[in-house]
Amino acid sequence: MLTTVEKVLFLQDMDIFEYTATEGLAHLAAITEELTLPAGEVIFREGDLPDAMFVVIDGQVKMTRNGQEVMVAGSKEVFGTWALFDEEPRVVTATTIDECRVLKIDKEDFIDLLADNVRITQSVLKTMVIRLRSLMTRVGR
Repeated sequence: MLTTVEKVLFLQDMDIFEYTATEGLAHLAAITEELTLPAGEVIFREGDLPDAMFVVIDGQVKMTRNGQEVMVAGSKEVFGTWALFDEEPRVVTATTIDECRVLKIDKEDFIDLLADNVRITQSVLKTMVIRLRSLMTRVGR
């Protein structure tokens, strides 16, 4: 199991938390849950209500939509990010390819953390704005 300090070091490499200060990352680390999942485990299904975001520590997780592979998340990659901000059902099914360790960030815990920490909220919003601008630039071409 990762220590809080190891979780902070791991989270600082996630693009969604790129602008979050170390103190904020420590608060985030405190609400993460480390899970070890066997190969073939369905983490969530397309159509499920969103309840958490996940970060792969090691292993691989395959995302599929209507049975078609959309992407594979590996070490230090995030999946289910929109679940922290959106109420719409999941658009993919996430299944472990091999044994995986993941960090789970529960939506309710995350929202509570943001409500109590303006700086974390600002840093996450900054990242989301940058992502949207990048997307708009690509679409506008």
